[in-house]
Amino acid sequence: MRWRRQIAWNGGDLGWRVGALFIVGAFLFALGSFPPYAHWVPATVGAATFALGSVFFTSAGYSQFLQALNDGRTSFRWIGVRTDDLVWWATAVQLGGTIWFNISTFRALTVGFGDEQYDRLVWAPDMFGSIAFLVASTLAWAALVGFHLVIRSNEAGWWVNLLNGIGSVFFMLSALTALVLPTDGEVVNIALANLGTFAGAVCFLVGGYLL
Repeated sequence: MRWRRQIAWNGGDLGWRVGALFIVGAFLFALGSFPPYAHWVPATVGAATFALGSVFFTSAGYSQFLQALNDGRTSFRWIGVRTDDLVWWATAVQLGGTIWFNISTFRALTVGFGDEQYDRLVWAPDMFGSIAFLVASTLAWAALVGFHLVIRSNEAGWWVNLLNGIGSVFFMLSALTALVLPTDGEVVNIALANLGTFAGAVCFLVGGYLL
């Protein structure tokens, strides 16, 4: 499998836009969870970095949804269902996950860790988004190779699905460890939460590059 890619503008290609949007969104998530950056900028700027990244993720998710929806069709559609297509289901669930990330990251602009409403307004949507990403990655993997482990290391699509799956696991780790405990108002493990977000974002960034 050829790992080197020629970076060039090809905005008219929907597949290229999916990869480019995921790269930008993932980079912003990685940047926002990078400890030195979090220390250098005000908390509102850090939160805005995640919020902006979530917009790019949603744009990429919707573009991927359009790919699945219109695959093999002669007339282009902006919305619709293909219930017999696992790829469509994967993109639809992932799009829902990106919207949950929109909700959590934008609410985090005004709701901090110390707020008693944090778990309900920020953590819960983040958890729902992470679950959606895990389900979407599982469905995408099943659409490619079935519900079992298959190694196709010479195929770019296999690497993209693998990286997205691993990235989704890291996002789930981040969500689980970002829960604010009601007993003391502290996050379960802020270091693991940041690590999970950073590692997950890097996986999606590389996957976007391969796309």
